[in-house]
Amino acid sequence: MSQVLALKYRPTSFDKLVGQETITNTLSLALSQNRLSHAYLFSGLRGSGKTSTARIFAKALACDNGPTPTPCEICENCKMANENRHIDIIEMDAASSRKIDDIRELIEHTKYKPSIAKYKIFIIDEVHMLTREAFNALLKTLEEPPEYVKFILATTDPMKLPATILSRTQHFRFKQISKNETIKHLAHILNLENINYSIDALEIIARAGSGSLRDTLTLLDQAIIFSKGNLTPSNTASMLGLLDPMKIEKIYETILNENRKELLEIAKELDEYESETVIDEMIEYLKDRYFEQDARYSSMVCERFLRILSEAKNLLYINTNDNFILLLVFFKMVEALNIKKIDDMIDALENEKSLHIIPNVKTNQQEQKDEIKQSPPQQKVLSLQNNEEIEKKAQKSAFLNKNIELFQKLVTKINDRGVEIGECFEKSVSFVSFEDKTLELASTAQNEDRLKLRQNWATIKYLIQDVFGIETRVNVTQIEQKAKVVEQNDNLPLSEHPFVKKAMNLLGQGDE
Repeated sequence: MSQVLALKYRPTSFDKLVGQETITNTLSLALSQNRLSHAYLFSGLRGSGKTSTARIFAKALACDNGPTPTPCEICENCKMANENRHIDIIEMDAASSRKIDDIRELIEHTKYKPSIAKYKIFIIDEVHMLTREAFNALLKTLEEPPEYVKFILATTDPMKLPATILSRTQHFRFKQISKNETIKHLAHILNLENINYSIDALEIIARAGSGSLRDTLTLLDQAIIFSKGNLTPSNTASMLGLLDPMKIEKIYETILNENRKELLEIAKELDEYESETVIDEMIEYLKDRYFEQDARYSSMVCERFLRILSEAKNLLYINTNDNFILLLVFFKMVEALNIKKIDDMIDALENEKSLHIIPNVKTNQQEQKDEIKQSPPQQKVLSLQNNEEIEKKAQKSAFLNKNIELFQKLVTKINDRGVEIGECFEKSVSFVSFEDKTLELASTAQNEDRLKLRQNWATIKYLIQDVFGIETRVNVTQIEQKAKVVEQNDNLPLSEHPFVKKAMNLLGQGDE
C-alpha cells in the first residue's frame, strides 16, 4: 500500500528539515555542547516542521550515543523513536486532552525515571488548547522538572499561551517556508517517484500551499492523481480551481491592446472561477512581469494596476456581482493605460511649444551676434544679458504652461470622482504656482463650499499627488471677498485670468 507523500517523506533528521536552518543549527549546537534546557516551545505556521523537529530532537536525546545532533538510527532507542513507539517519548495532543485531569496524569508520569533512555521526553502538541486550570497545574513542573525530564511544547498560536508559560521555555519561532525551497523539495520528491513534471506546475502548487510544506505535499498528492503522473501548468491549475497561466497572460495582453470587446468575452468565461482567486493570480502575474523588467510593465503601470486590483478585493466584500467587478477591473486597467498616454501627450505638447520658442530666440541671438561684431565691448555684454533673459523667459513660460495644464488635468480628475465636488473645486480654487514640489493654490470658497472642500480634502490631496507627484506639498491661501472678481472674469482667456497673471508675475512674466 502506497503511503501519502507527507508521511513518506517526513524528515527523520535535522539535515532533512526544509527551510528552518537557524533552528536546526541552534538545536544541533545545544545537543553537541550538552547545553540543554528543561523546556522548549516551537511555534509557527501549520506544516512548517514543528512536530517533526520535536520528534527528531527527542530521538537525539534518547539515542544510545545521545545527546547528539546525529542519532545513529541503528540502536533500539532510535528504531523505536522512528516508529513512534518509544516508551520514554510521550506525545500528547492538547486539542483532545486539554483538561486539568489530563495534565495531572502527565505530571504523575514525571515522578518516574525513564525506562530505557537517558531522558523522559514529553511532547505536547497544540499546547495553546489547554484550559487555564491545566496551564496552572503545569506551571510548577514546567519550571522545575526532574533532571531526567524534558518538555517540548508545540503551537500554531503562541499569543494564546500565558506569559508564565512563555517565560519558562526556550522559544523557537518557525518561519514560513519560502516558495523556492518548497519547489526544490517537490522536485526532489518527484524525481525519486519518477514522475514527470513542469517547474511552472510546481510553482502553482507551492504558491497554493502558502508556506506550509505539509499542505503543499497534500496538494502534490492530489495533483499526481489528477494529472495521471504528468504535472503540467494547465492540469495543475485546473485541479486547484485556478486559471491557467496562459489565460492570465491573455487577459493582460488584451488589456494592453485595449480590446474592450474581447475583455467582455473573457469576463463571461470567468464566471466559473472565484473572482478573488482571479485577482490574486493577476497580482502574482503582475509581480513576475515587473521583476522580469518587461518594458510594457513600467513602475507606473504596475503601481496603477496593483492599486486597481487591490481596490477590487475590497469591492468583493460589499458586492455580490463578482463578474461585474472583474469587468470593471479590466476596463479601469485599460483607462490606466490611457492616463499614461495623456502624460505623454502633455510632454509632446511641451516639446512642441519649446520648438516654437527656440527658433525665435536663435534668430534674436543671430541678430545680436551681427551687432556685436560692430559694437563696442559694453554693448556686447548688454546683448549677452538680453539673450539670457529671453532664454529664461522662454523656459519659465513653458514651465508655467505645463503646470497650468496639469492643474486643468487635476480639475478633470476631481470632476470624474464627483460632479458636485468637481464644480465646487473648479469654481472656488485657482492655481497660483508650483515650485520646489510645493503647489500654491488660492481659494475663494465660502460657507457650504468651504465645508464641502474640507470634507473631501483627503480625496483632493490624493488626486493632487497623482497629477503633480507623490511628494507634492499643498499650500492653500484663503482669499476673502474675491468671488465677484472671479465671476466678472469668467469669460476671459486663461492667460488673462487674475490668478494666472499672479502666477506669471511670480515667475517674472507679465506686467505688475
